[in-house]
Amino acid sequence: MVLRRLLRKRWVLGVVFGLSLIYFLTSTLKQEERTIRDRTLLQARDPEHRIAWKVRFSLGNSSRQITQCRNSIQGQALLTDELGYVCERKDLLVNGCCNVNAPSSRQYMCKSCLLNGCCSVYEHCVSCCLQPDKQLLLERFLNRAAEGFQNLFTAVEDHFELCLAKCRTSSQSVQHENTYRNPQAKYCYGESPPELLPI
Repeated sequence: MVLRRLLRKRWVLGVVFGLSLIYFLTSTLKQEERTIRDRTLLQARDPEHRIAWKVRFSLGNSSRQITQCRNSIQGQALLTDELGYVCERKDLLVNGCCNVNAPSSRQYMCKSCLLNGCCSVYEHCVSCCLQPDKQLLLERFLNRAAEGFQNLFTAVEDHFELCLAKCRTSSQSVQHENTYRNPQAKYCYGESPPELLPI
């Protein structure tokens, strides 16, 4: 009862409105500052930013020792390392590389991938994308990407990171922002989107 009477007073409503306005303005200004800072970072980035294309060696017949590997991490059953090997999680070595001598390990595995570069398994997409002969395709993609889309890939430093991002974030795989064009081949590194399957 007392609270209801208090809320009917104009000065209380004015204070509530004033505080709400102050909160709104400070939130808007902070968002604007973040936008300006992000835009400045993107403009300060080297426009000639080049991807590091690494020469791949087959560790199975090489004396080259690698101390650490990055890998695709999130796969429940499979992983892809930066050398293009796909292996079962149990065959991952402590240094992050797939055990190349394990029966499950295969380099540049494109088993679940279609000709257009779309795969049904994320790890196969990354592995297939890492093939050295895919460099030209990926360079064409980076050159043709729209300015806003290219900004997504400015943090990418090398071939492995590009393949991780390209397979994970392909907007070409979806239609109407909520359904896959082809639920069986939704991870894409190629230039063309997956074929649209009838619903």
